[in-house]
Amino acid sequence: MAQTLVEKVTQRYAVDLPEGFEVHALDFVAIRPEHVMTHDNTGAVIPKFRSIGATSIRNPDQPVICLDHDVQNRSDENLEKYRKIEEFARQHGIAFFPAGSGIGHQIMVEQGFVRPGSFVVASDSHSNLYGAVGAVGTPVVRTDAAAIWATGKTWWQVPEIVKVQLSGRLPQAVTGKDLIIALCGHFANDDVLNCAIEFDGEGVASLAMEQRMTISNMTTEWGALAGCFPFDAVTAAYLRQRARILEAQGTSRLTEASIAAIESDPPRADPGAHYSKAITFDLSSLTPHVAGPNEVKTITRLADIESRDIRIQRAYLLSCVNGRLGDFAEAASVMAGKKIAAGVRLYIAAASAEIEVEARRCGYWAVLLEAGATALPPGCGACIGLGEGLLEDGEVGISATNRNFKGRMGSSKADVYLASPAVVAASALAGRICGPRPFGNRHPRGTIEVRKRPVAAGGKASVSVVDGFPTAIRGRILFVPKDNLNTDGIYGKDYTYKDKLTPDEMARVAMLNYDPEFQQKVQAGDILVGGRNFGTGSSREQAATALKFRGVRLIIAASFSQTYSRNAFNNGYICLDCPEFADEIARRFADRAITEKTIVTGLDAIIDFAEATIRVADRTWRIPPLLPAMQRLVALGGAENLVRQEIANDPARRQ
Repeated sequence: MAQTLVEKVTQRYAVDLPEGFEVHALDFVAIRPEHVMTHDNTGAVIPKFRSIGATSIRNPDQPVICLDHDVQNRSDENLEKYRKIEEFARQHGIAFFPAGSGIGHQIMVEQGFVRPGSFVVASDSHSNLYGAVGAVGTPVVRTDAAAIWATGKTWWQVPEIVKVQLSGRLPQAVTGKDLIIALCGHFANDDVLNCAIEFDGEGVASLAMEQRMTISNMTTEWGALAGCFPFDAVTAAYLRQRARILEAQGTSRLTEASIAAIESDPPRADPGAHYSKAITFDLSSLTPHVAGPNEVKTITRLADIESRDIRIQRAYLLSCVNGRLGDFAEAASVMAGKKIAAGVRLYIAAASAEIEVEARRCGYWAVLLEAGATALPPGCGACIGLGEGLLEDGEVGISATNRNFKGRMGSSKADVYLASPAVVAASALAGRICGPRPFGNRHPRGTIEVRKRPVAAGGKASVSVVDGFPTAIRGRILFVPKDNLNTDGIYGKDYTYKDKLTPDEMARVAMLNYDPEFQQKVQAGDILVGGRNFGTGSSREQAATALKFRGVRLIIAASFSQTYSRNAFNNGYICLDCPEFADEIARRFADRAITEKTIVTGLDAIIDFAEATIRVADRTWRIPPLLPAMQRLVALGGAENLVRQEIANDPARRQ
């Protein structure tokens, strides 16, 4: 069957697949990524790595460490943390970029760690950026990062994949930032939540590489797990430019030969590949947009927001989404010969030290400083509420960053708007949200189409079952008729930070925030069926383990929050996507769902892992097959135990 770009890249990096197994959306696979990047959170990954019994890095060429988040913090504590991270990197021969080098995601692409057709992960949500160069970039959690250090591998459930077809060209002075803001707001009903996005269409060719980086980066805020552009002439030209720079620096991660090899067989989707949704968007219909306040998906056309006369006190041109050379050029063209408005502070920081050097050489940096900007070191800084320039109570900021969540950039009593560098610069000059010039009143034009999966994509041939993993599970169906059931409902805040609770105590409070009657209805051995985006919200892993401890054998849902699913499997607990089955249960019990939060259905289900099916009476539904690698993860009780076993079974580690 035809594969998408994401499926083909995943197939290439998957390990331990049964012979002839073809990877498709919703499949669980073991992955050996090309690289894994960690940043300041390396300080938390190191003890996790050691706690699972690891003493050496499985493949020292795989990890990359970039210190970028708290780089303005010169406290003894932070400097000691940074020193220990650097010492660890040197001890194990890991690529290391100290504070001041820049933001890790920019460095990963800039330094040639990410190439078209590669699968690269990072312990950070904005690893989607790597898709700009035709790679699959996706986030992992810290446990995964430690496991990759120790074994070279992690696991991934291939998301549903959405094609975004771009037509036309962006009008003059409309940017990639305007496009991704518009996409986030125009398709704001969780349309791409937990999906992977593949951009396509004749409009792609008109987007420069920096614009693609901006767009891929903010597919995170749109709700996606990856955002990939195709390899084309723009990609090749960018890679050749980087190869020349890296060669001058004495690095051979990118060469003319490697780029030519990619050109001869570029990563691309097969004709006829299945996409769960198809979105079309006309670039020529776009005008600049502003997101906010404090919500990425609440967007307003610039022409409309200008009339509101929203006064600002702070402006930001920095981050991994808009801290590149073209962004500073754009802002400098607006600010040349002018001064920032009285009462406004503008903060600038490059995404990397290399970019700052180039911005200085081109004169952009001087223009911004002469206008009154305050320069900060390359790094995340104010974007994540660290260092100089944070918003104070009652202030309003406009920012070229990727997130404007309340309280993220300072006070929770401040308001933040997101916009392009040109709009940020113009607003800093005027002291209010505005653009560098008038724009028309066009409305974005886009459509979305939901496509059903072909029957052939819903199942595979029989799967071998490893020792210690059940061939089948039978249980009573307990139905929770709610979409977006969040982790606070599953495991409330009153218990989240009580670290000394026993498994039995955790089990007794599972789901009480959602339904006080749940504990009287649930029985050990039940199979829980839920709706869409089960386990959304915070990343507390107890929301998964509490149900496991309560005796719920597994969860089947129309879809899961990716973080919830990772936490579950990393603790040896099964979560299965089967929207057709979940929808059928919802239809059968729609009347009772009006009054009951937890429904004892009276039905039994058999989950047959060898045949990858759910059976209820005489009906059968296909589920994503749990391959042997995932079965071992569950059978051994989770990721840490699996890593310990792999280390113990590795002859090289026993010497």
